[in-house]
Amino acid sequence: MTRVLVPLAQGCEELEAVTIIDLLRRAQIEVVVAGLQDGPVKGSRGTVLLPDTTLDVAIQHEFDMIVLPGGLPGATNLAADARIIALLKKMAASNKYTAAICAAPKVLASAGLLDGKRATGYPGTLDPKSFPKVRIVNDALVQDGRVITSRGPGTAMDFALSLIETLAGKEKRDAVEQGLVRPDSHRTALV
Repeated sequence: MTRVLVPLAQGCEELEAVTIIDLLRRAQIEVVVAGLQDGPVKGSRGTVLLPDTTLDVAIQHEFDMIVLPGGLPGATNLAADARIIALLKKMAASNKYTAAICAAPKVLASAGLLDGKRATGYPGTLDPKSFPKVRIVNDALVQDGRVITSRGPGTAMDFALSLIETLAGKEKRDAVEQGLVRPDSHRTALV
């Protein structure tokens, strides 16, 4: 079974974290939610999330992908954690997928994983002066090789669906998306 690690730091963007976890689990992908420390994680909007385990326990296992939710100060806390940086580098060296949304692409850039790659993130997060080797674009979603980045809370559902397609195929993505009953973008007028 495909295994994905979603590390949660204090101050993470809870909409992104829950959307990623929920949609991947709907696709029957094993998701391990790991807190940087033991105990609940308080999101950037005050929602309290309870991780499955701690990062120290989770990093003893292998994963096919690591997905970083954004939010502040959550992304800053991820970037400051040496275990996260080491794990990202290990995943990249093992040709595994790394993904980040919102402010978290900055964590990938800090680990050197975005050098020479196209990437997106929350506006202002990927500063060209700080990360001159990153080809920063304003697209909602960018996949460059085995690195996937996205803009923010408004793109969380599309981001999670793209992760499903990457890991489990278009048929699985379509099945999950159909169950969400998402409106067609051109038919969303209020009645």
